[in-house]
Amino acid sequence: MILERLSIINYKNIEGADLKLSPKFNCFIGHNGAGKTNVLDAIYFLSFCHSAQTVQDSLAIQHDKDFFLLEGRYSDFSISCGMKRGTKKVFKRDKKTYQRLSEHIGLIPIVLVSPADALLIEGGSEERRRLMDQVIAQLDRTYIESLNRYNKALMQRNAMLKIEDHEPDPALLSLWEEQMAHEGETIYRKRRTFVEQLVPMFQQFYAMISDGREQVSLSYTSHCQRGPLLEVIQRDRMKDRAVGYSLHGIHRDDLEIMLDGHPMRREGSQGQLKTFVIALKLAQFNFLKQTNAHTTPILLLDDIFDKLDAQRVEQIIKLVSGEQFGQIFITDTNRDHLDQILAQGQFDYQLFTVENGSITTK
Repeated sequence: MILERLSIINYKNIEGADLKLSPKFNCFIGHNGAGKTNVLDAIYFLSFCHSAQTVQDSLAIQHDKDFFLLEGRYSDFSISCGMKRGTKKVFKRDKKTYQRLSEHIGLIPIVLVSPADALLIEGGSEERRRLMDQVIAQLDRTYIESLNRYNKALMQRNAMLKIEDHEPDPALLSLWEEQMAHEGETIYRKRRTFVEQLVPMFQQFYAMISDGREQVSLSYTSHCQRGPLLEVIQRDRMKDRAVGYSLHGIHRDDLEIMLDGHPMRREGSQGQLKTFVIALKLAQFNFLKQTNAHTTPILLLDDIFDKLDAQRVEQIIKLVSGEQFGQIFITDTNRDHLDQILAQGQFDYQLFTVENGSITTK
């Protein structure tokens, strides 16, 4: 997948930009807060139909402006997204409006590595579930549908559990539990298969970046491993009733992250945590590339070198300079890192300077 041209109007702090892009390296240099990350976020938005940073779409509209518009010209099609204040966003492919945004997910596979990824280790289990869901959804459209049906059943069950003035209808409660179990076991199988395929790739990337100095592991935990999910959910119905929400189900799934046999969150240094995240995201890239025969994902690298020693920086530079990666967008405040990447070979590249939301070609 190649993004040939990117147009940005009134998106966050970028009032206007029309960028002709390299099929290999696109490097954005600038101080913190200049708008480098917003360029990558615009590319992310065109793939996932939402920002990687902003929860409400309307918050992406530049202050004192009434709309934003993003347009991407890819090798085989064009994608645009526009939104006016007070209205819903509109996504188009080759000027034809999508009726459902879920039809777009997976068309432009993307992997983003950013400082926010520290939450994969330091944050709650929902961050790690989001990683699994995001990757699988890019390959399997039915996965999103199963997840939506599960979440709807979970929401309905939780609403019934919170009823205080009378006992909930047991037949209706069972109906929602059966849907949770059916969809949950489907989701569990797909998550389990994904993790099984991802782990060897992840461990290989980590060993390459760290030069084999540490051993890491990643394992998937789920209530589905305790037996048929319907039985697991119904077994503690009275306890769920007491607390007012569902204690069991795939909404509690997690990834267990270990460093040399100990929890990474407790034992890892900042450099080791950063190495883990980068290795995990590069494995995600490899997984998408191997399982999607149609295209190579776009790789977005946002300020990835901070808190890494020189040896790990050098290993990452060698990795991303390799032939297995396609189009790459990378931001940094330090020109030296990007010069090191470009010195690895005769690459086609574009170098941009970002200052106060203004983007110029160097």
